[in-house]
Amino acid sequence: NHLKINPSKTEALVVKSKNHFDPNIDSIKEVKVSHTTAIKCSNVVKSLGIWFDDFLTFDSHISKIVQACNITLRNLWVISSKLSFSIKKQLVHCLILSRLDFCNGLFYNLPAYQIKRLQKVQNDCVRFLYGKRIKHFDRITPFLKEAHFLPVKERIRFKIALLVFKSLNNDVPDYLRQHLQIKTEPIHSLRTEDDFFLLENSCVPHLQRTERAFSHAAPSVWNKLPYGLRSASDTQTFKKDLKTYLFANYFT
Repeated sequence: NHLKINPSKTEALVVKSKNHFDPNIDSIKEVKVSHTTAIKCSNVVKSLGIWFDDFLTFDSHISKIVQACNITLRNLWVISSKLSFSIKKQLVHCLILSRLDFCNGLFYNLPAYQIKRLQKVQNDCVRFLYGKRIKHFDRITPFLKEAHFLPVKERIRFKIALLVFKSLNNDVPDYLRQHLQIKTEPIHSLRTEDDFFLLENSCVPHLQRTERAFSHAAPSVWNKLPYGLRSASDTQTFKKDLKTYLFANYFT
């Protein structure tokens, strides 16, 4: 688009690998884009509302989500006695769960301790909803089920499966669709292989974080769904049935 780079407002990120450490990468302090312009490198950069770090751990991004949600939740507790249960639930959905769900497909296959940090925020939301009904040492899972909240890990699977469904129905941009390929039917197939809604699995990646890429995560999540769900006719039906399936699968 012939946009001019403003070096004072632009940062570059050099993505590193803990498995293949290269000391020369740490020496990179700036990236030259022309003879007169250079962009400084940073360990953490923000793009489209997401904070990316140099090892793609999303530790900084999750920390900012947790911090923002805790501040919001602390403010809601101040007025909680004046709010009905339905109003509380609407506020939780609008102000907190929306933050947890924003681009959460990036969190697929992250270490368990990172997901637990986000899950703790959701658990605190449930405690806010039910107040004194939940004692200090009570298990949160029954109340999570009663509130009909999908846990964080299932919400991530929900987002990826929804993106796959929209990709197969041409409701997303090409840069997402081009990473998916419908599994081809073998010449000599069994009746058990008569499934036209499976995705081709990508080759085994050399790096663990590559497994979090959409091209790897999408077949992993999508192919585990039942055939009836994968063959849904419209988006709203798919979303409703998908949440029902993930909810029942987690709480049973």
